Parts: sequence; C-alpha cells; structure tokens
Amino acid sequence: MKSTKILASIITAATLACGLLAAAVPAVAQTYDVVILNGRVMDPETNFDAVRNVGIKDGRIVTVTTDKIAGKKAIDATGHVVAPGFIDLHAHGQNIGDYRMQAMQGVTTMLELESGILPIGEWYDAQSKKNLPINYGAAAAWTYGRIATFTGTPPKATAKYFQDVQGRSDWKMNIATPEQQAQILKYVEQGLDEGAIGIGINAGYAPGYGNKEYFALAKLAAERDVATFTHFRYASNMEPQSSFQAVQELIANAAITGAHMHICHINSSSLKDIDAVLELVNDAFERDINITVGAYPWGAASTVIGAAMFTGEGWQERMGSKASNFQLGTKRMTEEQVEDYQKNQPGTFIVWHFLDESNPDDLALLDKSILHPRILIESDEMFWMFMDDHDRVINYEGDAWPLPENTFSHPRSNGTFAKILRSYVRERKLMTMQEALRKMALMPAQTLEGFVPQMKKKGRLQEGMDADIVVFDPEKISDVGTYEKPAQPAVGVQSLLVNGQLVVAEGALILDAGPGRPIRRDVSKRR
Repeated sequence: MKSTKILASIITAATLACGLLAAAVPAVAQTYDVVILNGRVMDPETNFDAVRNVGIKDGRIVTVTTDKIAGKKAIDATGHVVAPGFIDLHAHGQNIGDYRMQAMQGVTTMLELESGILPIGEWYDAQSKKNLPINYGAAAAWTYGRIATFTGTPPKATAKYFQDVQGRSDWKMNIATPEQQAQILKYVEQGLDEGAIGIGINAGYAPGYGNKEYFALAKLAAERDVATFTHFRYASNMEPQSSFQAVQELIANAAITGAHMHICHINSSSLKDIDAVLELVNDAFERDINITVGAYPWGAASTVIGAAMFTGEGWQERMGSKASNFQLGTKRMTEEQVEDYQKNQPGTFIVWHFLDESNPDDLALLDKSILHPRILIESDEMFWMFMDDHDRVINYEGDAWPLPENTFSHPRSNGTFAKILRSYVRERKLMTMQEALRKMALMPAQTLEGFVPQMKKKGRLQEGMDADIVVFDPEKISDVGTYEKPAQPAVGVQSLLVNGQLVVAEGALILDAGPGRPIRRDVSKRR
C-alpha cells in the first residue's frame, strides 16, 4: 500500500514537471498547424498594429509573436494585413456559391439574421451537409411564422417558401387576431428553442401587423435574452408611414421592453431621409437604449418585386421611384415589365436603385451611415441567380466555380467588405484601416456575444481566439463585380482561414475546404 502511494506521488510529480516544462517552451520551439509570418497584424479590440508572426493550432490562435516560429503550413504575409475575418450579420444566400463568393472578400462568418428562417433545426441540419467554407447561422423568422399562420401551411426552410407567397396580401397587410398572434409567436419561440440566433423581423415585407404584434416580439426577445434584427416596416421620405416613423417605433419598443433591437441596412430603408433618421438613432444612443445598427455601402437595394413597399396608392412618389430604378438581371426595367412581374411573378428578386453614387450629394447621404462610429457594416448579401428560357429568375444551387458567367446578384453580395477597404480606406481615405476592421469584424461579434457565447472568440486577432483570419493586400483588395457584370469575385485576399483551416490560399479558393461551423445558441435549454 505504501509503495503504491509513493509510486503515485512520483507519477504526479513527473506529470506536473512535464506540464511546467511544456508551458516554458518558447514559441520558437513549438510546431504549429499553420503559421502566418511577417504580416501587419491588426486587432481592432486592442488597436494592436505591428509586424508579427501568428501561430495557429487546433483551430485557435496560440501565439502572436516576434519570435521565429514554424508550422506544418506557412503563409508569407509580408506586405499584407493579417486581421480577424469579417462577420456578416445580414446575408440571405443559402447555397455553397453564396458562401464561396463571401469567402473571396474575407468573410469568415455569414449569418441570415434579418429575414431569418424556419424551421431552424431543419435549416441547420441542411446546411451542415453542404461542406460550407465559412461559418453559418440564422435567426427565427417572424415572416415565416406569419406566412404559416395565415396560409395554414407549415414553414419550410427555403427561400422559395417566402417567394411563393408574394402574390398574397393577407400575411403582409392583415392584423393578426389574438389567436393568430399566439400562433405566430409560438413558431418564433420554437425557432429560439432550436438554437436560433435571435428573431428576424422582416417588417418591411409585412407592414400591416398593427402595433401589438411587434411589441410582443420585443417582449419575447427581452424575456429570452436575444436580439431582434429588423428591416423596419416603412421606407418612405414622406409622412405618414415614413422611414422616420418606423425607426421611432423600433426605438420605442426597445426603450419600453429593454430588448436589444438591431436596425438592419439603415442606409437603404432611410432612403434620402437619413439625417432625420440618424437624429433619432443618436438620441437613442445617448440615452443608452439597447439598439445596434448596420449599413452597406451601396446606392441600390435588392428585394422581391412584389414587396409591400412597391404597392399602394402613391408608392412611387413616396419612394422617389420609377420603373427605370428597377433592374432585372443586368438590365433596367420598363413600366410594362414592372407591371407584368408584379402581377405574374411577384417573388422575383430584382435590384432597386435609390441613390446615384456618381452624384456627390447622393454619395454624401450614403457616407453618413457608413462613417457613423456606432454603425457596423453588413452586406445584405443576396442569392446568386440566373434567368431561364422563360425569363424566370431561378436561384443557382450548383457548385461550379467560378460561378457561371450568366449568374447575377447585387454586387454587394460579393463586394461589400472589399468595397469598404477599397473606397473608404484606400481611395477616399475617409476611414482608417483599424476603424474598418472594427466595423467589419469586432462590432458584429460584440453585437451577438451577449447571447451567442461563440462570438466572444471571434472578431479579434488575439491569443486564445478562434483562427478565423483574413490576410489581404491593402493596396489591391477591391470589389470587382458591377451591376452590369456582377459574377466576379473580389480580389486582394491572399489567404483566408476558418477555424484554423485554409479556405483561400494564394488568392484562390480551395474547393474541397469545408471548415464552416454552425453559429448557434444552446439547443439544450428548451422550455
């Protein structure tokens, strides 16, 4: 018995000594899975900015050092920025081509939070089988709950479920009965129980909900300690039912319930009334009302042509719009085309131009949201699509790379983050590099981390953080896609790592790389 205790003590002491010895081994003597050498390492949380080497092991950043280090794979980042991968809170594409286009501009996490999806569990199961290159996640979709309740058809975790009901007005414009509202909330709660990242409230597509339903959603978010992500219900320069009124409603609900309420794409939903809308937002910030805000750097939006905002008496005047503001595929539309598609194919995705970026006054309006220090960058990425022989727009679900030349989308889908670095940082010098990284990586992570613990390890380039890393050439990174020729990946990203695995190497996509993981709240805490 005594000898056994002595042996155990010897083993314990030896184990402890080995552990201390291992801890004392300098970075230079360790072998990492991947090392990034001689890059300009930038961390937006600490404002660190210096040439360093980065060692990665088991999907985490293990060291940021001036020491010489070695790894199984080495990336020479000389002359390049090494930064946390960009986090997109507002993206709609569900297919592998959508995620690949995002990866090429430095995005490592792509989330469907504004519209959301239902059923959540079904969606996560489907995405897990797609070998996605970057991280993915979604919110519980209020609109899907509304559609299911008003049509009597269970929600399906596809975009088609949303597109196919654009010809109906009941779910868009009718106030729910108490029984219907209870059913809608039940659908949303089920999504939260299945791990949804908050509540997606696409109010602009169903603006006739009255007042009590949105308030109930805010209360639910506060009770469940999650955020809402809202496309606010009105887009109009004119009163009543103005953009101003819709933002006021959101802020009031946040103030009363205490819910964290995120305003999506404030740049586009505000149209040309951004000064008045930002005054509301700034007052809310000053009073510590729990709102966050996102924007994208484009003067055009993308939506379905049958959206509620494009209906009703005087909508063209309210939105300052005419047929030529609409773009189908790569061409502007005529009055006859708009009328035909709204009547016969209302679920068709189009691009809608509301600001002219070549006009200095319009560009200044766009800059106000992009440059605001409390507004993060989100893309509102859209599906990649193609036109069939019958002029029907079809979502592209294939895995060809590069994407077929005839596919199209809004250029924000493959260029938002690259455009910030090209236009706002490099060319116009309106934003520092560190500020751009804060808006594109740290702020999105901070928006979610209070209720999605995974995000505490993202959006930073520090020891112990997830190895979601972009390495890019600050002199070359650029958006390339245009409204007329959109299917062109961004350029300038040399390397992209997701959970420590290379997805882009030497500027080229690694087609079989699928390290993307689900970003999801705890499913086990069901009620």
